[in-house]
Amino acid sequence: MSEPTIIIDDTTLRDGEQTAGVVFSRRDKIAIARMLDSIGVQELECGIPAMGKDEQSDVRALVDLGLNARLITWNRATVPDIQASIDSGVTAVDISLSVSDIMIRNKIRKTREWVKEQLKVALGFAKGKGLYVSVGGEDASRADIPFLIELMQITWAMGGDRFRFCDTLGILDPFGTFDMVRALRTAVPELPLEVHTHNDLGMATANAIAGIRAGAQFVNTTVNGLGERAGNAALEEVIMGLKHASGIDTGIDTHRFRELSLFVAKASNRPLPAWKAVVGERVFAHESGLHADGVIKDPRNYEGFDPAEVGLVRQIVVGKHSGTSGLIERYKDMGIAISRSEAMHLMDKVRKIAQQTRRPLNNNQLIKLYGLKKAA
Repeated sequence: MSEPTIIIDDTTLRDGEQTAGVVFSRRDKIAIARMLDSIGVQELECGIPAMGKDEQSDVRALVDLGLNARLITWNRATVPDIQASIDSGVTAVDISLSVSDIMIRNKIRKTREWVKEQLKVALGFAKGKGLYVSVGGEDASRADIPFLIELMQITWAMGGDRFRFCDTLGILDPFGTFDMVRALRTAVPELPLEVHTHNDLGMATANAIAGIRAGAQFVNTTVNGLGERAGNAALEEVIMGLKHASGIDTGIDTHRFRELSLFVAKASNRPLPAWKAVVGERVFAHESGLHADGVIKDPRNYEGFDPAEVGLVRQIVVGKHSGTSGLIERYKDMGIAISRSEAMHLMDKVRKIAQQTRRPLNNNQLIKLYGLKKAA
């Protein structure tokens, strides 16, 4: 099989764990890595070895799994950080440097010339050790494009393997993302681009897809959109968005998305909302009479893709807004056949109960209603 055009670099084990308050155990990391690898994710950003011996041991444990996915670590663009990654057993590194003037001036308190020299030293060391290197441009979305191009040219000339365009603060919209990535892609077409987006304005997934549409080949994701502050682009959203909105199949097996999302939700102690896009429990729940009737006749009327594609099942919810078709279908699922006229007779009671309890009716309530009708 030929290598997919789009490479998913999932960073659940790095940026996902940087979610405030989240700590994965080594067992969690191994399980998550195995699940991501089994569904075909091509690259895993798996930690920050410079944090210390425990982190290095965790990374080494992942390396020892012998996964198909390439393991890559995050590093500051310094020789000691890169050496810590080498000591952990990985052969691929992301080396990150601040590239916006605001961060160069106010965070590291250096100059553009210093940043260029930092890149040359770190990249030269990494390539001298035979590593695959992604150069990460922190805060690239606020950086000067000509300066980014200059950094990309240095990266390419020194044998760097790709450049990571980071919307570190999540401030871009999809149009701005597309324009910036397209400009960089056009200026240095030889060097593959990666997009790393954050969700501070709720546009991480859209921005990630916009970056791909603009020519990026690599995209960072996290399961459930975990990450700093409002999180990163969600793995499940990016892959399904690419497939169903953009017509780009990444080759990832999506059928275990629900299982994967639930595991990461438990391991991170960040419960999965029922309405979470793609994998939430209620994403394929239908209550409205018009919608339920339409989806019963043909699921394609109100479902953009089959729920089984992501490990979910369709639910017909009976509540205040239900119609007779939904009620008939719900009873049918319980093995009870009712006629249209019987359903119409029950609807007033259904709506009254739903209004009083402010909740949909469960199976026990529906069985009780059916029994009362029969008794009458």
